[in-house]
This record gives sequence, structure tokens and C-alpha cells, in this order.
Amino acid sequence: MFDLIRHKTASSKADILSGLTVALALVPEAVAFAFVAGVEPMVGLYAAFIMGLVTAVIGGRPGMISGATGAMAVVMVALVAQHGVQYLFAAVVCAGIIQVLAGAFKLGKFIRIVPTPVMIGFVNGLAIVIFLAQLGQFQVPNADGVMQWLSGSQLYLMMGLVLLTMAIIHFLPKLTTAIPSSLAAILTVTAVVIFFNLDTRNVLDFLKSMSGDANATMAGNLPSFAIPSVPFTFETLKIILPYSFILAAVGLIESLLTLTVIDEMTNTRGRGNKECVGQGVANITSGFFGAMGGCAMIGQSMININSGGRGRLSGITAAVALLMFILFGAQFIEMIPLAALVGVMFMVVLGTFEWASFKVMRKVPKHDAFVIVLVTVVTVFTDLAFAVFVGVIVSALVFAWEHAKHINANQSIDQHGRKIYQVNGPLFFGSVAHFLALFNTKDDPQDVIIDFNNSRVCDHSAIDAIDTLAERYVAAGKTLHLRHLSADCHKLLTKAGDLVEVNMIEDPNYKIPDDKLES
Repeated sequence: MFDLIRHKTASSKADILSGLTVALALVPEAVAFAFVAGVEPMVGLYAAFIMGLVTAVIGGRPGMISGATGAMAVVMVALVAQHGVQYLFAAVVCAGIIQVLAGAFKLGKFIRIVPTPVMIGFVNGLAIVIFLAQLGQFQVPNADGVMQWLSGSQLYLMMGLVLLTMAIIHFLPKLTTAIPSSLAAILTVTAVVIFFNLDTRNVLDFLKSMSGDANATMAGNLPSFAIPSVPFTFETLKIILPYSFILAAVGLIESLLTLTVIDEMTNTRGRGNKECVGQGVANITSGFFGAMGGCAMIGQSMININSGGRGRLSGITAAVALLMFILFGAQFIEMIPLAALVGVMFMVVLGTFEWASFKVMRKVPKHDAFVIVLVTVVTVFTDLAFAVFVGVIVSALVFAWEHAKHINANQSIDQHGRKIYQVNGPLFFGSVAHFLALFNTKDDPQDVIIDFNNSRVCDHSAIDAIDTLAERYVAAGKTLHLRHLSADCHKLLTKAGDLVEVNMIEDPNYKIPDDKLES
């Protein structure tokens, strides 16, 4: 499904080199998302380190990279603005607990209900979001602090370096795979900029422009343990709990969908419930160490997979390398040109976007094509988690509508003069109206048989429809016979009256999925 480079084997060397590449790409993302959330850059960098390390060690998907993300940052900004960063840390801890509980109750398996059109729309929308996010690197603040687009020689230089980065990533694997092409591209472009003293923006310039501080730096210390400084009261819980549920849901949806994408790329299978626990533990740890928390990052995960990272060592290396950059190598990382990182992310965009979807949409049903476009558009204009919710709901409604039209009945008269309705198709909430319209209570003979041998009663709405139909025949003074229904349905139909005869099939192979019946 995804036309990306697939590495058949994993090695420690590939994991380490790939992890270093990811660590370099994590820096501007973590800083940018920290500013989106309204917190200090170091809060985002600490989150990238903690989330990446914990999920790499105990998560359910080796090779997947986690860190501070934009989808969670936009949820955090209101809480930080109204109540301060300490409430954010408390909310992240609470969100982590919710995620651990989700894993413990095995809720991760529900990611399987996401249809393929939603997945295609998800990756397409994500690719567009990543692309649009990189366009911000082509802007600089003017004298009044207002962002404006690069122009003239600055723009040409930026574009040239981006294209050079992309060319190295594309062509180097044809010559050698000894070093990840993304890492080679970053190092080469950085060397070219330094050697020729080219006037182009680097990571330090980005940090200064985002913070508005001419003395800004990404150098820092080890994160320290601290319990969030908030009142331990019910009022505090009322404030943070809504944010915590949203953060937990957004984080799990993004992480589990990213896990599914990587499964498809690598022809392996991650463990969704274990990933829920890993994300939860990572967020709990983040909250207690002054970090903003986060979830899986599909862009950095794509870099890792395409660079050969397959094992847990790749994620561990990325996290540890990022910490080393903060502690000892900040001055070197700050020299990396933004053009090199933009070029890497542009290649991620090209690899992530499902180009075959243009051909697929001409072959699949129109409603599936609509879902692909819908999820893509909603992803771009809102966020990934909401887009997936919308896609799943629309797909479910379309499924219900299409299957509601499939119910029909063959009519015949047996040797005793009884009319037989042979029902075909599933009977559920969507097909109830069609089902009731199949019968002619007024003109039917005294005895009517409804045979469900080729049908399945799927939910409580279906049972209620059968009871409604039985009552109609009773009111008309006629006898209704129902065949091939399960024992569970028989229990509910006893309220229809003595004139309703229920004949059981010899070996019912299905049960009606009704919580009341199972209790």
C-alpha cells in the first residue's frame, strides 16, 4: 500500500545511524510544538527525549518514534493560557493514567475498525500537513516582527539547499547503503553551508525567531523530577480531567494509526494494547519531569523506517542522542541549516502520500472515494484524531445505509395455504424500516410464516421490529409463525402473546449481541 523503501533486515548499525538522523529532525519539531502549546522550548525537547525513550523501551511497536506533537499541543494551549504550565503537567500525568487503563482493558484492538479509505485519507492528509508545516521555514520576521516570505537570493539559496538534500536522499541509496541517506544529506548540506559561509537560516536562527530572544539556545540540563505544583483538590481534577481525556484520546489515535502504517510498511505486526501502556507510562513520566508529553510522530517514524531503523535501539538512540545534543552538543546542532531538515521532511511527504489513491478512487465505490477525500480535507483543516472520528462515523453510516437496502423477502404459499416470507439479508437498526415494509398485514392469509434461515438478527432494534410486526398480525386477528430464530430472541418475543409461535432451528450458530441478554 505504501510505496516506500523496505529494509528486509534490521541491524544495530542501521538502528544507531537511523536514530541519529531522527534525533536531528526532532529538534525543530519539538521546539515548534512547544511554542504552539505556549511553553518553553526545553519543555518540548524534554518531552521528545522522555516520550521517545520510554516508548522505545516498553512500547508495542519497535521502530516507531514518539515525542511532542502538534495535535496534542493545540489541545494544551488553552489549558496553559488559563491555568499555567503546572496544570499542564498534571493533565499529562492524568492522560497517561487513562492511556495505561486503555491498554490494560485492551481497547487498542478497536483501531482495527478503522476502514482502509479512512487510513488512506489519514496518510494523505498527514502528508499535506507535514508539507504545509515546512512552508513556515520559508518565512522570516521583518523589522516589526511580522513573518514574511523569503525572496530574492535568500529564497533561491533555500530552495537550492532543499533540492540538494532531496537529491542526496534519493540517489545515495543507489550507490551505497552504508549510511542512512537522510543523515548523509544533513551532514553534507551542513558542511557545504559552513565551508562556503552561505547566508541561510539554521536551527539557532529558528529558535531565536520563535522565542523572540536574541540569546536563545537549546543547551540545557537533565530534566529533574517534580510533582506538579497544583492543589490536590476536586476543583483541580475538574479543570484537568476534560483536557486529560482529550489528550489521551488524541495521543492513542495518532499512535495506533501510526503503528498500523508502520505495520503495513514493514510487513510486521505491532502490539496495540502494549503501545497504549507504553504511551501512558511515557506521558506519566513526562508530567513528573517537566515535559509536555506527546504521542507517536509519523513524520519522524517514516524517517526512521526509511533510514533502516527497525528495532527498539533506533528509538532509544534517537532519544539519547537528543539528550546529548541538549547537554553537550547544542552548539553543533544549532549550526544545521533549516533547509537540510526541510528537505528531509519533503522526502517524508513524498513517501507518505498514497499516490496510488488517485487511481484507486476511480475504481472503488463512490462513497469510499468520498471518505478518502473527506478524511484528507478534515485532517488538513482540523486535526488527525477528529478526521479519523469523522471518517469512521461516515463509513459506518454508509455501510449501514448500503446494507439496509439489501434486505428482501421471497414470498410463497405452502400446501396448507400459509404464506411464507423467506427473509434475505441482515436485520439491524438500518434495515428495520425496509423489513417492516415487506409485509402486507391486511391482505395476508390467516397463517403467516417468516423464515429467518437466510437472515441474521443483529441488534435490539431488529428484535423490536420483529415484536412490532408480531403485534400487527395479532391486532389483525392472524397467526404469525417465526422460524429459525435464536433462543435469545425467543425470550424477548414472549411478550408478543400466545398466538406467536416460535420455531427454533436445531443448531443456532449465532447469538444476538444485546448486553441485556448477556447479563
